[in-house]
Amino acid sequence: MSFTVKLEQFEGPLDLLLELIQKEKLEITRISLAKVTDSYLGHLRENLDISSDNLADFLVVAARLILIKSKALLPILELTPDEEESIQDLEARLAMYKKFKEVSQLLGARFDKRQFSFSRKGFEGVKQGFFPPPDIDAGILEKTMSRILAEMPKAEKLAEESIKEVMTLEQKIIELKSSLRHRIETSFKILTARAKDKTEIIVTFLAILELFKAKIITVEQKEIFGEIMISKKEAIQ
Repeated sequence: MSFTVKLEQFEGPLDLLLELIQKEKLEITRISLAKVTDSYLGHLRENLDISSDNLADFLVVAARLILIKSKALLPILELTPDEEESIQDLEARLAMYKKFKEVSQLLGARFDKRQFSFSRKGFEGVKQGFFPPPDIDAGILEKTMSRILAEMPKAEKLAEESIKEVMTLEQKIIELKSSLRHRIETSFKILTARAKDKTEIIVTFLAILELFKAKIITVEQKEIFGEIMISKKEAIQ
């Protein structure tokens, strides 16, 4: 659907905004956006037939314009990082849209002159060649390529890390069962005497709790911080 403002046709909020700026003969800056805010809001008030599909886009742009004008009227107003990013995004989108409009007008003029484009098949059999603009020389191409290569992300050598093998809880439970098959009683100190690190000690303690929960062993500690004694209740399968 098209939108009419003073006999001009618009496709969306950016089209309207660009037309208002160009009508005032202004560059795309925050100052120009602040100046055309009232005209933009006036368009919304006068055109109540905007479809619901497009209304949200118009309102989003309107909110950003109000924020820009508020900042222009109140220089001491501090914007949040999100608000600042929102304004920068609107400026960038509007500048990009202006380029698209200019290119579309150029293409339209060429089509009016019957200067049509062709698919790749239209050039089959044509000798390939490189035809740069007349003002381009080897030095400019070299500088451009050097700049592009400098901006490319460089491969970073990551630090090598070794993966430490850790005994799982299931493996430790099997190990404890095997150990208790040959003895009636043991202690937590004996079971962790050959532990390689704190992780294995923790896994051993969790395995003891699992066996106690399954009523396969009994656990006894006669005093606080005393030795933890483990004994099997019955023959372990």
